[in-house]
Amino acid sequence: MEHKGFVILGGGMAGFGAANQLHELGIRARLYDQRPRPGGLTSSFTSGDGFIFDEGVHISFTKSERVKELFAISVGKRFETGNVYCNNYWKGYWIKHPAQVNLNALPTDLKIACIKDFIEATRVQDPIIDNYEQWLLASYGPTFANTFPMVYTRKYHTTDAANMTIDWLGPRLYKPNLDEVLRGAFEHEPLDVFYVNEFRYPSEGGFEGFMRGLFPKAEVHSNHQVRSIDVKERQIRFGNGEQTSYDKLISSIPLPRLIPLISGAPRDVVEAACRLACSQVVVVNIGLNRPVITKAQWSYFYDEDIPFARVSYRANLSPNAVPPGCGAFQAEIYFSDKYRPLKGAHENWIEPTIDALIRCGLVGNRDEIVHKSSTWLPFGNVIFDHDRRPALEIVHGYLDEVGIGYCGRFGMWGYIWTDAAFLSGEKVARRLAGRPDS
Repeated sequence: MEHKGFVILGGGMAGFGAANQLHELGIRARLYDQRPRPGGLTSSFTSGDGFIFDEGVHISFTKSERVKELFAISVGKRFETGNVYCNNYWKGYWIKHPAQVNLNALPTDLKIACIKDFIEATRVQDPIIDNYEQWLLASYGPTFANTFPMVYTRKYHTTDAANMTIDWLGPRLYKPNLDEVLRGAFEHEPLDVFYVNEFRYPSEGGFEGFMRGLFPKAEVHSNHQVRSIDVKERQIRFGNGEQTSYDKLISSIPLPRLIPLISGAPRDVVEAACRLACSQVVVVNIGLNRPVITKAQWSYFYDEDIPFARVSYRANLSPNAVPPGCGAFQAEIYFSDKYRPLKGAHENWIEPTIDALIRCGLVGNRDEIVHKSSTWLPFGNVIFDHDRRPALEIVHGYLDEVGIGYCGRFGMWGYIWTDAAFLSGEKVARRLAGRPDS
């Protein structure tokens, strides 16, 4: 099987989505990745003490039966499946997610204020909505908005809700009716309205397992960091001194890094790429000498004096992610170059994370801890600030002009999950191969 001049830059979900589609078309593309092995943000690693960690929270909840089958084959049909249950922590209270329809666990005065504000907000006809803060106030009223999602926005997106647009929302924030709000205030967890339902996760080896079966679909070259791209000569040079030519180029490299690599990229395009903002993540991994007893796969944390925005529970994704009789957490703490730069080393956040886990009651004391480590992810999630759309139009317009296909979360510069990243790679591969989209 020949490569036919197809080159893919980036060995994550999107890159292998492109590789898979080209393979189905009889093309075995050359794929280059800067890391020692492919996997990208969906990589997993096994610690020396038997814990398996991913680079943040990853599950598969694709609706595509074809993608489900591809991932299942990749892990030899050995995967876990179940219904998603996640919850929220606020000032000692645990509340099922989404909180807006699960007020029952909250103090009475707060419930009353949330309901009264919600009713008042629904009476406003055609509210002015120019940013995410206005959307939250119009959707939930000020008490709920300021107590929960406004705070979480600062923790997760690293900026204020007023500085964000609403074109990323989709199904992510549920807008209830009054009956749902009241029922959730009077009854304990009466509704299942979270947009994620069934999840799948490899039984062994971490989330990366869903990708390993795709690695043979391309001619993989690891330890190849791109140094420059000549779009006129169609040449790529790498930091190790090697170079390659291409006829068709697909990239999942983050746009702010990709554009400066292109020789002769116009100044306005380079400047636009610099305006694209994303969060960065310190992932703190904690292993315990006992199981973690919780129904949730992950939890959101609203208190601003708790450093992490989200914690996932490893054994609730797969029991094989932890040694027998043990439990583990992964906590995510968010930063960004544009709004909240990380100061100091990422390892400095391990102890504050342990302190907060103890305050929340998830860890009893430090004697339970048998593993602690941290990872730094320079690219976490796209920040949908007001600079994003105009800057992205310039950057994507230029890439279309020079014939570079883009895919994945940081090629599309969108709020997309691993499954959608895979499909975005397939889509751009079909387009560059001259096949109609399907």
